[in-house]
Amino acid sequence: MGDTTTIRVSRATRDILNDLATRRGESLTDTVSRGARLLEQETIGRSLSVPLRDDELAWLDADAG
Repeated sequence: MGDTTTIRVSRATRDILNDLATRRGESLTDTVSRGARLLEQETIGRSLSVPLRDDELAWLDADAG
C-alpha cells in the first residue's frame, strides 16, 4: 500500500468515511484522498474568486509585444 501513516479521527467521522467508501465502491484511502482533493480545489476556487488587485489588472493589460 505504499507510504502510509495513521491519523486520528472521531469514531463518527470514521463511520461516515467508511460508509461513503462502501457506497462509492472504493477503498477508504481513495475516499479520504478524494475528499482532501475536493477541499483543496474548494480552497483554490475561493482564492480565484477574489477580485484582482490593481497591479494584477495592470499586468494583464500590459502590451506583450
